Amino acid sequence: MEKNDNNDKTNLEVQKMEISVTKEFKVTGWGYRHQQCVILFLTLTIAYSMRACMGVALVAMTDVKESQINEAVINETITNSTDSNEESKLLHSLLLIPPYPRFKWPKKTQDAVISSFFWGYMLTQIPAGQIAHFFGAKYMLFGALLINCFVSFCFPWAAFYGGWVVTALCRFLQGLSQACIMPGLHTFFGKWAPLEERGRLAGFAFGGQAIGTVLGLPITGFIASSSLGWPGIFRFYGVISGIVAIFFWWLAADSPGKHPKISVEERTYIEEALSQKPEDRNKVRAVPWKSILTCRGMYAIIMAHIGSAWGQLTLYSEVPAFMDKVMGVNIKANGLLTALPFLCMWFANFFFSWLTDMLIVKKILNVTYTRKLANSLGSIPAAIGLIILAYVPKNIYVVETLLIFICCFKSAAGLGYHVNHIDISSNYAGTMMSLSNFGSNLVGSLAPLVAGYILTDVTDELLWRKIFFVAAGFYLFTNLFYVILGTGEKADWNDPPSEKDTENPQETEAMLNSNGKVEKKLTS
Repeated sequence: MEKNDNNDKTNLEVQKMEISVTKEFKVTGWGYRHQQCVILFLTLTIAYSMRACMGVALVAMTDVKESQINEAVINETITNSTDSNEESKLLHSLLLIPPYPRFKWPKKTQDAVISSFFWGYMLTQIPAGQIAHFFGAKYMLFGALLINCFVSFCFPWAAFYGGWVVTALCRFLQGLSQACIMPGLHTFFGKWAPLEERGRLAGFAFGGQAIGTVLGLPITGFIASSSLGWPGIFRFYGVISGIVAIFFWWLAADSPGKHPKISVEERTYIEEALSQKPEDRNKVRAVPWKSILTCRGMYAIIMAHIGSAWGQLTLYSEVPAFMDKVMGVNIKANGLLTALPFLCMWFANFFFSWLTDMLIVKKILNVTYTRKLANSLGSIPAAIGLIILAYVPKNIYVVETLLIFICCFKSAAGLGYHVNHIDISSNYAGTMMSLSNFGSNLVGSLAPLVAGYILTDVTDELLWRKIFFVAAGFYLFTNLFYVILGTGEKADWNDPPSEKDTENPQETEAMLNSNGKVEKKLTS
């Protein structure tokens, strides 16, 4: 009994010390929570660069007009190489020197290769959330980066020796692994991001979605036109993914309590802000599925996520085709015009991140109204912009300005529904994200099919207006649903009673006397 009493006194003294240093901790300085944010930003950047590269890479892989090189020609080149040039023969067979093969894949085959990524991406969303919850996001994201590294590096050989089927399989594997990223990021921020800094920390990391696209498109085009050719695209991303994986393993930690170098002050500040109990640092509880699936806030998030996904696919996939077929401007041919809206979106993200945090810190709005305002700023202007896009004159400057307007405001939605999972339940944010991401991708993937059904004539402006009206309708309806049912209040089931409190709720009572000494009164 005496030993337990001493242990209890020691634990209370440590807790009191942590509470006291929290009051003295300055949140304005650089901390390890910011370091985690940077490594997560790099992870998301490389992931979205890999997604963006495939469309450009396929142009280089299948452009037989510039060079009538195909698999047969390359095989003949390798076979007929002289014995005195064995080194060149080997390099050709490994696709390390030009000429590189070009594949005569029809458009449907190319679409299948691109779509195969998203088939894998949807399949493992919910399992990824569970893996992150029970085994930690660090190991899961590290594994995802390694898989992407290996698959991307071997991609040229898979395409050349395996054909389009093995190529699609590689993209499917990349989709499977990248499905871990969003649930993993939310699991991380559920442990690392205090409410007062949540918008800025999460907003910076999620900015990797925009900057990854900005960097991915021009880098891919540059490598494809160099002596490295299209195989160099995938080798480049394979190497970068491996480097980020090494840094991730070295710097990342699942929670402040598991970080070997974090100060007691910063760790206590984060844990107190998130109501994390010291005794629960290494404890993993079962997922309260019934509570999550009956939470109205969960369905509000899913609906908002669906609207954003549908609008995003319309904006990124259909608008370039509209500009090509109707406006007479091929925006994909100009790297600056393609990247500029995404770049502006990245900068706007910093403003909205700061704005939402200040609204909460200054107590101008509570968390619920702040998230609803941010989501409305991301949805309503985007809907209006899409409607205007259907009626604008055929002027590239007007269209580009409108796209920048849409993308800038669209970034605000990331500070709405996207971080709302963490507000409701920081302990189960990864699981909630896996559900909303699965639902949004499942419904959002229908957007190209609906567009194909409506667009019986791709040059008909009236039919294009229907496409934009549908996307705008999704934005407005799902945002209204979110505004009505959304909530930023922390759920009761986020912090279930600890086993110790449940078994012995009156076992001990801590009392602090005026001298600051800790006393323990045991009840018998």
